[in-house]
Amino acid sequence: MTQATLLLVEDDANLADGLLASLEQAGYRCLYADSATKVAELWRDADLVILDRQLPEGDSIDWLPDWNKLKTVPVILLTAMVSVRDRVGGLDSGATDYITKPFAEAELLARIRVHLRNPVGEVDASSDEIVVNDVRIDTASRAVMCGEQEVVLTRTEFDLLHFLAKNAGRVFTRDELLDQVWGYNHYPTTRTVDTHILQLRQKLPSVNIETLRGVGYRMKA
Repeated sequence: MTQATLLLVEDDANLADGLLASLEQAGYRCLYADSATKVAELWRDADLVILDRQLPEGDSIDWLPDWNKLKTVPVILLTAMVSVRDRVGGLDSGATDYITKPFAEAELLARIRVHLRNPVGEVDASSDEIVVNDVRIDTASRAVMCGEQEVVLTRTEFDLLHFLAKNAGRVFTRDELLDQVWGYNHYPTTRTVDTHILQLRQKLPSVNIETLRGVGYRMKA
């Protein structure tokens, strides 16, 4: 099996040293940058990026859309920001996942394994288009149209929307959605599912994603 290459972007030297040691012990080849200015030259060589939000030059999500244009790879944000607005902003910028500080290294390693095993963006293309109310989901092109206007979704938002729409009417728990869309269901979620549901409701208000208190979510057909 080819050794995966991880890019760690973290300006806290003590945290970085510990993480690099753990990642290398887990069998990964590691690249390291402690500032935004060093990221672009390393990005193309990475299979996955672990990205701290607060860098010396500012918030890393300001550069994330440009870095993603260099190469599309899973990006796990490390952040001390815990508000819904902060998490939504990070995911909207193009991150695949996020984990809040302080965190358990075992959880980070688990998420890395999942994203390397199941890259975000791979969905079943057996059905070319799904229509929900005035929203059309084109599986082949990964485009979402609301009426005549295209709605831009992140990779994970599209995968979640596609899964719920394909199974409209069925109720899923958060753990089931984590397992089906993200690929993991036994680790702390930092409310990943809730945040993505909120984003879909904001971007596609005509799509009715119901909350069943104490149970989970379903999309009404």
